[in-house]
Amino acid sequence: MKTLLIQFKSLVLVALLVSVTFANAQKAEAPSQSYDLGAKINEMTLTIGGVLVVATNDGLVGIKPTESQPVFTFNNFGKLKPEETDFIPGSPYIVVSQGATSGFAGLSKTKRAVIDYVQGKVIFNSDDDSWNQIYTCNVMLPQNKLVVSGIQKIGDKFEKMTPKVAVYDLNTSKLDYSFFLDKPGRVGIAKDFSVTGTPLLLKNSLIIPTAQGLIAKSHSGEDLWQTKIKGVNWMVADETEKEIYGFETTTNGKNTRIHKIGSNGAELWEDDRKVKGIVTNFEILPQGLAVVSDVAGGTGALGAKSESKITMFSAATGEDLWDKAPKTKGYVQHFYIMEDGILFGIESGGINKISFDGKPLFKKPLKTGENIMVMAHTPQGLLYITGEDANIVNLETGEEVWGKPLKYKRAASVASTFDAKNDRYLIAADGKIMAVDANSGEVSDLAKCDFEEKEDPNHMEIRDTGVFLSSSQNMTSLAFDGNENYHTYHKSPGRSTFGKIVGGITAVASTAMTVSMSMKAGANRSAFGSVNDLDSYNDYGKEAKRAADMFAGIAGASFDYLSTRFKSTAATENAQFILTKLDNGVGLVKVNKDTGNTDKEIVLNDKKPEYEVDEFGGFLFYKANDKTIYAYNLNN
Repeated sequence: MKTLLIQFKSLVLVALLVSVTFANAQKAEAPSQSYDLGAKINEMTLTIGGVLVVATNDGLVGIKPTESQPVFTFNNFGKLKPEETDFIPGSPYIVVSQGATSGFAGLSKTKRAVIDYVQGKVIFNSDDDSWNQIYTCNVMLPQNKLVVSGIQKIGDKFEKMTPKVAVYDLNTSKLDYSFFLDKPGRVGIAKDFSVTGTPLLLKNSLIIPTAQGLIAKSHSGEDLWQTKIKGVNWMVADETEKEIYGFETTTNGKNTRIHKIGSNGAELWEDDRKVKGIVTNFEILPQGLAVVSDVAGGTGALGAKSESKITMFSAATGEDLWDKAPKTKGYVQHFYIMEDGILFGIESGGINKISFDGKPLFKKPLKTGENIMVMAHTPQGLLYITGEDANIVNLETGEEVWGKPLKYKRAASVASTFDAKNDRYLIAADGKIMAVDANSGEVSDLAKCDFEEKEDPNHMEIRDTGVFLSSSQNMTSLAFDGNENYHTYHKSPGRSTFGKIVGGITAVASTAMTVSMSMKAGANRSAFGSVNDLDSYNDYGKEAKRAADMFAGIAGASFDYLSTRFKSTAATENAQFILTKLDNGVGLVKVNKDTGNTDKEIVLNDKKPEYEVDEFGGFLFYKANDKTIYAYNLNN
């Protein structure tokens, strides 16, 4: 996930800017919609579907700004703690949990519900289906299924005490099939059939990891096979689904054991394989199995270093294919599968590439600054940008294409873009914009960039009018020769008054991160394919299409809605939404990127406003008081 968080950094940076004059502003202080929720508001979450989910003292409420009434109200479980509400990445689903999740006998009741916030439907409620205890509740994508395990109070007295698994179709809200993990009423020593990790849903079977071993069932609930491999946390299958890999975290939590199982349940390796640390990346390749694991450092002078381990195993035998693993000396921040090997970047600085048979492909590891913000394909080679330097390197040899790296003072953010018209890279750092010739690497200063409040630029893009550059309170547009078209600055209303802006661009990144996040959580990631592909620089527009295509590939009306949403033009394409201090109080303004003029302003009448902005759809949600939400349309 670290890799994708950096990959999409450019997408999620938010500019909070303001115009010097409001002469032409259209005041729009009256909200488009007003929602009296009838209970104290505790938290607001903007979803990737543009629906605001509000946690109140009564439960959850969903607000779609185009509708005058909430799309759903869920008060079945009463007031919810933040940790009891789980927004499933890249989906329209919320899983609501209440109660303990471990053990069997004698525990209080546990509840689970799944809400489709787009359609405003509760598509699963454990109370409605007589589940007394829920142990696991996993959404499976792209299959669009829900797998639940626990105790269901249906049947005779033995069945009401026997652990059970059920599979529901989330599109229809109907039960597909269910089965018991143990024979109801079995006589003998009690066995613990608790589910230890995330089930793996395949085309023709479902594999459940339990404390007794892996249990495989057909989609009709019939027994297929069972193994004695216990304590598996998550699983991955290859494309054929004939080879399955199970990951088991050791009891001390410091190592991971990897098991390989056939589609018939047979153990395909003579022994499982142990790797140090917790597996954070796993790729099934024609050349073998690429594994990245993070090892937490020890304490004291002799304590182990905190770093990632990269290993390549034989898929056939599980044997380590490399005589010597590459040194990382830090955590792997970027990890990409290339045609000739594995390319990786280290969070503390450094880039290297190793062949699939363990041979170094770079003449020597490339030294870089810390925090590699960007690693991307360009026609000239691999572009990297860190908090301290930037360069393009030959992807085959690791040699620097630019004679020497472009160095600057350490910065928390560095804005950059590619100017195709002039065949140059533009990088903003050290209070100036530097232009780097794409072919020669020659560096020249394009313009100064002296932003107020000592802000670092965090966004840059090429527009018809020139180069657009922005930060929280500053915005400037430059002609291609570096002359200033305009510069606007408005003093921030105070950092403590800043609301949380979460927009559609963030949602695109969230969608793309689904696989990585799911793997961290042990989800059913095999169906999504590889995410470790090196992107091309400045391909931001493709991310929305990628999200739209991903949603389109999943059956269901809500996914159709999400696909259509990301096919639309983002509201931020030509404007920025900005929080600032207006004449009549703190408010939000919509600022035109090409002119710097303010097209709209909304006074929030609050020194410390709580709000969310859907930057993709163009809506503002504002907490007007402790029970009321206002919605404003920012597109008009």
